[in-house]
Amino acid sequence: MELKFPLAEAPDAQAAEKGRILFAGETEFLKGVVAMDGMPPPDRVEVCFAGRSNVGKSTLINALTGRKALARASNTPGRTQEINFFTLGNERYLVDLPGYGYANAPVNVIEKWQRLLKAYLSGRANLRRAFVLIDARHGVKPVDSEIMELLDRSAVPFQAVLTKSDKVKEKDREKVLAQVRGALARHPAAFPELVLTSSEKGDGIATLRAIIAGID
Repeated sequence: MELKFPLAEAPDAQAAEKGRILFAGETEFLKGVVAMDGMPPPDRVEVCFAGRSNVGKSTLINALTGRKALARASNTPGRTQEINFFTLGNERYLVDLPGYGYANAPVNVIEKWQRLLKAYLSGRANLRRAFVLIDARHGVKPVDSEIMELLDRSAVPFQAVLTKSDKVKEKDREKVLAQVRGALARHPAAFPELVLTSSEKGDGIATLRAIIAGID
């Protein structure tokens, strides 16, 4: 039986080179946005990264772009309270969404960000795919399921990216993958491949670059 949500295979040489060239170009922080009227024009293909606080989102963006401090990491959940736009050459936006699961944020801040997130996901016609980051040590948590449901309702295709895969023992990996696959099966917007990454070791980075370069 064919495995549902298999791991994405390493890209062939042509796709890998396309991804390398895209991410070797200029990547710049464009702006941080706190309201829909501050969004840049939807004039290029856009992909966004979503994940619960401290899942390693900023670290992954930095690993993809080869820039150690492009996206700022914070150890305080809920600290990143803007939708951050980065230009990837002249043809892509990378978008870093605020970490969800704000353990330490006031209720009114959480509500404001939930409203902005919903408006962003349903209102960007050029948004081609969301990458939902899942900590490979813990699998899908209820707060991850909430963002996936929001993506379903917004009809935004999303792809699960497991982070910190180097921190998981081989014997535990299949159990986590089975849990993630079971969770994704409930979501119609889920893209049918998983990406396993380690920003520290560089695992899966070339694969994810090639995936992003191949999205039109």
